[in-house]
Amino acid sequence: MKSSERSFARRIDLTSLQLFVAVCELGSIGRAAEREFIAASAVSKRLSDLEAAVDTALLYRHSRGVTLTPAGESLLHHARTVLFGLERMQGELSEYADGVRGHVRMHANISAIVQFLPEDLGAFSAQHPQVKIDLQEHLSPDVLNAVREGAADLGLCHASAAGVAEGLDSRPYRRDRLVVVVPQGHPLARQGRVGFDEVLQWDIVGLQANSSISLAMRQAAAQAARPLRQRIQVTGLDAMCRMIDNGLGVGLLPDRAFALMQGVGRLHAIALNEPWAERELRLVARDFDTLPVTARLLVEHLAPAPDVARSDAAAAPLRDATMPAAAPPAALLESSPPL
Repeated sequence: MKSSERSFARRIDLTSLQLFVAVCELGSIGRAAEREFIAASAVSKRLSDLEAAVDTALLYRHSRGVTLTPAGESLLHHARTVLFGLERMQGELSEYADGVRGHVRMHANISAIVQFLPEDLGAFSAQHPQVKIDLQEHLSPDVLNAVREGAADLGLCHASAAGVAEGLDSRPYRRDRLVVVVPQGHPLARQGRVGFDEVLQWDIVGLQANSSISLAMRQAAAQAARPLRQRIQVTGLDAMCRMIDNGLGVGLLPDRAFALMQGVGRLHAIALNEPWAERELRLVARDFDTLPVTARLLVEHLAPAPDVARSDAAAAPLRDATMPAAAPPAALLESSPPL
């Protein structure tokens, strides 16, 4: 290493890099200070020293917070890479400790969080109580970006998104199937299966625009050269069911998610007779082989070898939301986040 490179490395400290990343993620020095339990003035001083070390401005400061300069964008990318490498090193060294300990950062879409992760993460935590899992809900494209940028170790998203994830590895996780949800007594409720062309005749209650379900509906409507009458958009599956129950439209939900929607209204589910209604969830990472040991343990738990892969097709038979149903597993009741 050249003397100039050694000098630069000595001028950069890890605490300042961590605080810089926190400020970038939250867009505010004050909010970053609260999250990191440090005085805002100390954070500001660290950032000023960091800018002096790299001899360029990293942030635009304004009354509403901060935004990144071009140099700041570059540093953020490298800072996340450095911190990711350190966490991976910590994970590897934990193999030599008494028991496995550490934490795994995971981002997942709402379908995975509602349908499958509560039970899977509950079972994993029971086996590895010293491993902390930081889970955040995001849309599938945002999940991929977080993994690519090093903001998450693992991601769970639909295969339609994972298939275009350049530079990332992916493995199968679970499968689900979309169903059409309507109020009881709706004309569609008399049918056993419906095509999406029949759904397009009605107002639709949908999730936010970039969700995988909304993207699939828009693509199918475009191929049919029909308008998509999506009048209402919500951010949660329970809110969607309440809107449908009150006659504001029909909607598409994953089958198992609908089965778990108990007491949300008098609703009926109909099989959607379209190839794209069958969906695959995939686990993504930068490189599964170089993950910290704690993350690799979670991968092994979530994505077993193909010869023991799980089938979820029969996990959630269609039923009316008002019909009696078996209670969800205890792990789901205890750990399921609010929708």
